[in-house]
Amino acid sequence: MVRILDNNLLISFYGDDFTGSTDVMESLSLNGIPAALFLDPPAPEEINNFRLKNPLDIDADNRIKAFGVAGISRSLSPDQMDKELNPIFEKICKIPTDFFHYKVCSTFDSSPVVGSIGHATEIAMKYFPSDYIPLVVGAPSLNRFCIFGNLFARAGNVTYRLDRHPTMSKHPITPMTESDLCIHLGLQTKRKIELFDIFSLQQSQKEQQKILREFTKNPGSFILFDTVDQRHLLETGKIIVKNRSEKTQLLIGSSGTEYALTAYLKDTGKIHIPDYPTEAGKQDQILIMAGSAAPTTKGQIEWCISQGFYPLRINTINAVDPQKSSEEKERIYNEAIGALNENKSVVIFSALGPDDPNVNQTKELLNKLSTAKKGVLASFQGESLRQILETSKLKRMVVAGGDTSGYVSRALEIYALEIRIPVAPGAPLCTAHSKNPSFDGLEISLKGGQNGNDRYFESILKGKKLE
Repeated sequence: MVRILDNNLLISFYGDDFTGSTDVMESLSLNGIPAALFLDPPAPEEINNFRLKNPLDIDADNRIKAFGVAGISRSLSPDQMDKELNPIFEKICKIPTDFFHYKVCSTFDSSPVVGSIGHATEIAMKYFPSDYIPLVVGAPSLNRFCIFGNLFARAGNVTYRLDRHPTMSKHPITPMTESDLCIHLGLQTKRKIELFDIFSLQQSQKEQQKILREFTKNPGSFILFDTVDQRHLLETGKIIVKNRSEKTQLLIGSSGTEYALTAYLKDTGKIHIPDYPTEAGKQDQILIMAGSAAPTTKGQIEWCISQGFYPLRINTINAVDPQKSSEEKERIYNEAIGALNENKSVVIFSALGPDDPNVNQTKELLNKLSTAKKGVLASFQGESLRQILETSKLKRMVVAGGDTSGYVSRALEIYALEIRIPVAPGAPLCTAHSKNPSFDGLEISLKGGQNGNDRYFESILKGKKLE
């Protein structure tokens, strides 16, 4: 395997939620770093033996140069993080890479009590000790911008400061009430947080090194990099690569981190953009399992129904009720198979947007049921999907929603994913590596609720991006 820097593998990463992890895999693969996303931390021999199913023009033997683990830490308390992250990081650190990236959402979803980025950093530093901790959050390709330390995100045609963003300022778990990331992160850590702002990024290399030396007088400090456009990514990537640890350098941030690294590596000729396919061919039918109540997913469901997809709503009250769950699962199976036998694509969904009455009614029932478990609805969706696929033998499908994606992947015994084609930023069509031969090679999209335009599901059916 050709080395890019010091190791055979450039970077390993842990994504703090499932669908966000595919964002990193996509940003690496499309920029010349073939990557695989694992559901559980791989052993060194798994990495050595792993081969891509979709050959690229980068490595003759189709090896990966990066790998990641899809995680759940964004929804965990600090105590839960201790139990979850320590064994995972311990396994990852045994595989030599130049960088390890703790990947967070580009909207920095976190608080001192849920999804604490500060606490996750403390755990990571035990396994990837570094003199300083680069923090890259802005990702212009995802319409996320960091300027003078404040985070902005675009919604529609308007760019909002994050504490005024119509969605993130009202997030049900981690509402962003502060857009200054130094202040926001400062509530989660005792480490010093420095800002490498856009004026510093415009300085000469000599001046940049002087600024960096001043910042790193406090060992283990965070250094937040402003990111507004591609020039800032390039400068940030150069600083990170040139000042990396002799061992594995710890990185914290969004997929802007990967865009920064690959921008500099491309600029210096160490990597090149591969001739990536942009079309996967049209399928006669696909199956969609939508577990997201996001407004974007609602629009996608309504669009595909208008295009002739068969709509199949889950009775979520019955699905989460232990006394009625089996009967509801049988109904979903029979109705889905019937529609597929009539050569229709099927969209199975649990809600139509955040205002769907089913959302609150189902939550109320779950609170009343003493037997209810976390993820019971997502588990229902995963089991239902497996049953349908075992009969239908479909080659391509979509899952919408982070929790649902995780449960579906485990139900299908998927242990790794690689990118098939890009469709929407952070939501590519992937090829599954499964321990079950029935699902190995399945083309699957695992997308976050907010990803993609109204025609996203149609794009997956036709195997190409549709505007």
